[in-house]
Amino acid sequence: MTDHPMEENNTGTPLFQERAELGEVRRRIEAIRHEIAKIIVGQEDVVELIIIALLCRGHVLLEGNPGVAKTLTAKLISKTIDSDFSRIQFTPDLMPSDVTGTSIFNFKNSEFEFKKGPIFSNIILIDEINRAPAKTQAALFEVMQERQVTIDGHTYPMDNPFIIIATQNPIELEGTYRLPEAQMDRFIFKINVGYPNLNEEVKIIESFHKDRDLLQLSDIQKVVDGPQLLKDSSMLQHIVVEDRLIRYIAQIVQKTRNHASIAIGASPRASLALLHGAKAMSLIRGRDFVTPEDIVDLSVPVLSHRISISAEREMEGTTASSIIIDMVKSIEVPR
Repeated sequence: MTDHPMEENNTGTPLFQERAELGEVRRRIEAIRHEIAKIIVGQEDVVELIIIALLCRGHVLLEGNPGVAKTLTAKLISKTIDSDFSRIQFTPDLMPSDVTGTSIFNFKNSEFEFKKGPIFSNIILIDEINRAPAKTQAALFEVMQERQVTIDGHTYPMDNPFIIIATQNPIELEGTYRLPEAQMDRFIFKINVGYPNLNEEVKIIESFHKDRDLLQLSDIQKVVDGPQLLKDSSMLQHIVVEDRLIRYIAQIVQKTRNHASIAIGASPRASLALLHGAKAMSLIRGRDFVTPEDIVDLSVPVLSHRISISAEREMEGTTASSIIIDMVKSIEVPR
């Protein structure tokens, strides 16, 4: 790909125009990061992965101990986007109809009318998704994959963009319901939200010491709207992915299916997630082509929730992330 202003790609779009548009996308992404940094200290990698998921139109699972700003980060992301937002607090008594909606009898016209639930929004924060019973979790299957809800034989499509950001606490077992593998596979990423380092924690304490109203979210500006987000997402089709990198993605996913420490490997959905995620990663890094580093950097958030560790390795305390890191290192990087 060259910088000649008259050169065109195979779609007939001038390349200089593509690159100008890619630059605009990157500026909007940087604006989102800037707004979030007004309140959140650190967590740059977490924010980057959520933005990548937004560009890929994929759902995200945030996992971390209490108090590490999982919910706050998700709320701040929604604050920067001018679109509908809803929050659903999952609890053990939550019913599927509380999420998707229900049919209500209208006495005026003697007909049932469908009342939409909170899932009918653009960005949906599902807090503590593992606290709702399996029946309620199952209600999300269709809406996450097909982006529609079927009630009483009628199908109701979701508006675009439609993105679910879910959180869960990994350390509590009482009153929780483990997400089944089929539902986990519908999240493009599982993002582990860790504790801040020493310098970051000092900065957090100092910020709250100086301003007790730091969590007032009114200062967060909307920097992109829903239609623009969809347009930015469409720019991923202009990102170049060489054949050797497509094969590299396939090798990584194939390796999970014959690895001694992995009982159940990843599905082809993981390959597609790696592909789309790597294209979005290259975009926010200011490139119009994918590199092997983009794929390597996304291997853990894409694969860690899609594999099952063998019983022996799990008893040893081995994590999915460590297995994936070692596995990827064992595969020759294409040059």
